[in-house]
Amino acid sequence: MSTRGNTQGVVYVHSSPSAVCPHVEWAISGTLGVRAELKWTAQAAAPGQLRAECAWTADAGTGGKLAGALRAWPMIRFEVTEEPSAGVDGERFCYAPTLGLWHARTSANGDIVVGEDQLRTLAASARAGESFAYGVDELLGASWDEALEPFRRAGDGAPVTWLHRVG
Repeated sequence: MSTRGNTQGVVYVHSSPSAVCPHVEWAISGTLGVRAELKWTAQAAAPGQLRAECAWTADAGTGGKLAGALRAWPMIRFEVTEEPSAGVDGERFCYAPTLGLWHARTSANGDIVVGEDQLRTLAASARAGESFAYGVDELLGASWDEALEPFRRAGDGAPVTWLHRVG
């Protein structure tokens, strides 16, 4: 059974050196199988860097493939979201150069979903309430949100490119 085109998401490239921008477009194009021509704008939070975003429609699991392709350039900051689809949780991927890649499942309303095994492991390893609270913050991606928030705000109102996988 084909799942082609059954979900959608967004790629946010929060900051990229201009020389890397064509490589980012090639990575997105290669993953989606459609040419990506992003509208790059200045990133006010990082002078000299550019930002872009594109919405996509493709098979479930494409968000992870996009995040994997973009990790090839450790100097960029990005987020990839994938909406939930029939029988498949949504996903969110965040990358910041100083933190690396973070990934979580998301619910239909966009909330981060923390699995019971993750909570059991955290509860068993946390030494005190503060340690548990820090662990929950990490499961929810707090460090990545803190690192990316200035770049998100600087991109408010930017144009979005729509990409649809074909075939």
